[in-house]
Amino acid sequence: MNKPVLVIMAAGMGSRYGGLKQLDPVGSYGQLIIDYSIYDARRAGFETVVFVIKPEIEADFKEAIGDRVSKVMNVKYAYQLKEDLPQGYTVPAGRTKPWGTAHAALAARKIVDGPFAVINADDYYGPEAYQEIFNYLSTHQDGEVYEYVMVGYLLKNTVTENGTVARGVCEETADHYLTQVTERTKIEKGEPPRYTEDDGKTWTDLSADTIVSMNMWGFTRSFLDEALARFPAFLDKTLAENPEKGEYFLPTVVSQLIDEGKARVKVLRSEDKWYGVTYREDKPTVVAAIAEKTAAGLYPDRLWEV
Repeated sequence: MNKPVLVIMAAGMGSRYGGLKQLDPVGSYGQLIIDYSIYDARRAGFETVVFVIKPEIEADFKEAIGDRVSKVMNVKYAYQLKEDLPQGYTVPAGRTKPWGTAHAALAARKIVDGPFAVINADDYYGPEAYQEIFNYLSTHQDGEVYEYVMVGYLLKNTVTENGTVARGVCEETADHYLTQVTERTKIEKGEPPRYTEDDGKTWTDLSADTIVSMNMWGFTRSFLDEALARFPAFLDKTLAENPEKGEYFLPTVVSQLIDEGKARVKVLRSEDKWYGVTYREDKPTVVAAIAEKTAAGLYPDRLWEV
C-alpha cells in the first residue's frame, strides 16, 4: 500500500476575497495558511504534497511557498486548466472560472497513484484532523466498496462574520458513515445559521451543530477514476444550464457513489474552530488566531528552519 499523499487545491480565483488569498501571509514571518496546513500534515506522517495551481501563478507560488516547503517535503505540481476536458468538449464562450473542486482533484490524476487527502489551500483545519485522516488512509483499502473518509466540522465553528460561505451539509448513519452531502453555497452566520438558494429571497435555518464538509477528504485512487468517468455527464448538464459558472463539486461525486452503493465514507469529527480567508475582512481574525496558537506552543515562530 502506497503511503498517503496530500493534495492541496490552490487554483481558486478568490473572487470574494479580491485576490490570490492562498498567497496572502498570516504568520509573523510571512507564513501562509498553507504553511500551517503542511506543517500539521508533515507531523501527522505525510511526506509528499501535490499543489494544484494555475500555470500563471506558478512562479509566484513557488517563491511564496513551494520552494520553502520543498526543503522538508517531496513537492509536486499539477495544473488546473479550464481546457482540461474530455475529448469532444470545448470551453464555452465567457467561461473564466475553473470547473470546481472535483476538477481540481482530477488535475492530479497523473501524479497520484494511491491514497490521498485533499484540502483547500485557504482553510486552517487544525492538527488533529491530519493525524486522523492519515491514520485512516494508512489502514483502510478498497474492498467490496470504496473506502473513503472525511473530516466533518460543526457548522457554528466554520462561519464568518463577513458574509456567506459555501459548505457541504452532511447527513450520516448512527455509526458515522456519510449518507448524503448537499452543497450549500450561501450560508450565513446567525442564531441559528441559515442558507439561501435564491439570492436571499428566502432563508432556511440550520442547526449550529450540523456537521459540514470543509473539503477535507481522504480517498483511494478509485475516486479519481470515478470522477473522470462522470465528468462528461456533468458537462452535458452544465453546458446546457449554466455554462459560465457551473462547478463540478467533490461532494457531488461522493454522493453519487454512495447512492449507487459503490463507496462508503467514514465521517471523522473535529471540534476545532475553522479559520479561513473567504473575505479580505477575515484576515485579521486568522492572523490573531495563528499568533495565539504560536504563543501557546502549537507552532514554532519559524516553521521551516531546518
